[in-house]
Amino acid sequence: MATDESQARVVSGMRPTGKLHLGHLAGALRNWVDLQARYDCMYFVADWHALTSEYAATGEVAGYGYDNVADWIAAGIDPERSTIFVQSLVPEHAELFLLLSMVVPIPWLERVPTHKEQMEQLADRDLSTLGFLGYPLLQCADVIMYRARYVPVGEDQVPHLELAREVVRRFHGFFGELFPEPQPLTTHFPRLPGIDNRKMSKSYGNTIDLSDDAETVRRKVMRMYTDPKRIRADIPGTVEGNPVFTYHDAFNPDAEEVEDFKRRYRAGTVGDVEVKRSLARAINAVLDPLRERRAELLARPGRIREIVLDGSSRARAIARETMAEVRDAVRLAY
Repeated sequence: MATDESQARVVSGMRPTGKLHLGHLAGALRNWVDLQARYDCMYFVADWHALTSEYAATGEVAGYGYDNVADWIAAGIDPERSTIFVQSLVPEHAELFLLLSMVVPIPWLERVPTHKEQMEQLADRDLSTLGFLGYPLLQCADVIMYRARYVPVGEDQVPHLELAREVVRRFHGFFGELFPEPQPLTTHFPRLPGIDNRKMSKSYGNTIDLSDDAETVRRKVMRMYTDPKRIRADIPGTVEGNPVFTYHDAFNPDAEEVEDFKRRYRAGTVGDVEVKRSLARAINAVLDPLRERRAELLARPGRIREIVLDGSSRARAIARETMAEVRDAVRLAY
């Protein structure tokens, strides 16, 4: 018999706004895979969330959704153990979001730290929309719909989850106890910079994608930013803040080799080319099994669609039960 903890549900999603890269693998996917062994996991394609910033160009959202799911499965997400679904195929999310919006004060949403940060980072787009403002509230609906006990989040997303708990408490104040307050499973990982040492972003073209072939990975690594003061291999270099070593720490399992590189780099007795060649080999060793599983999956036409439709059907069955209880609580059962 499963323990109570193994029955606890974990819910998380990703916005399908582009191809997945090594940052997604280090920051989320590795953790998602590990969580499958301990919890009842539900992972979703957050396509409505994607529209909060991509509403003017929606043509690629669905395609990226399928592509992202292929990478999830290639990374080790098992559709037999975890429920993989698409947010918009469970319209109950929108209904719960609407009902929550009736009781949540607007200042609660405006004070979420990432709201202003994203407005500044995406200054080239008009984000003065109700959808963008309500993003954290829709996240709350995504999670409590399935009575998730835990949500894996990076430290920058913790305020969103604290808002979700406040929303649950406010809802309960009006309509009675219905949902557990979701708790964070904080993930700690080195935030990977792009290969040019800027923030990793598809718009900068500075990512190493999970679907890149081995030669593409090698070329990207060889042009990776390193210590700009080091014009010759015999000049001592800086390891801290150097993307090459950040990636070594994240993807090279040979800790002894990494420490040797760091020591020699600081001493000026190893060149960038040698360090980068080793890094390219390490990253490709990580990606090789993902490439193999991805190819097997894509060799079966329609399989990804079948997986997401089946998962969405299972998720919607749970959502329908939840919303029946919510309507009773709100006294809108006719």
